[in-house]
Amino acid sequence: MIRFSLRLPEDLHKRVIARAATDRRSLNSEILHLIEVALNAAATDAGSPGGDPASPAPQRGNPDSSPA
Repeated sequence: MIRFSLRLPEDLHKRVIARAATDRRSLNSEILHLIEVALNAAATDAGSPGGDPASPAPQRGNPDSSPA
C-alpha cells in the first residue's frame, strides 16, 4: 500500500467525513471507495459512444443540412 499526503479544501473534507460516517467507513476507506466507484464509472462510460471525456461531443441533427 502506498502512503501519500493529500490536500483537500475544508468543505470537501467535511463532506467526505460526513459520507464516511453515513456509510460506516473510516475516512481512508471512504476515499478509496469513492475513487474505485469513479474509476469504474469512467471505464464503463469510455465504452459507450461519447463516453470518453477527451472525445468530441456527438453532432446533433443532420450534419448535411444547412442552417437555412
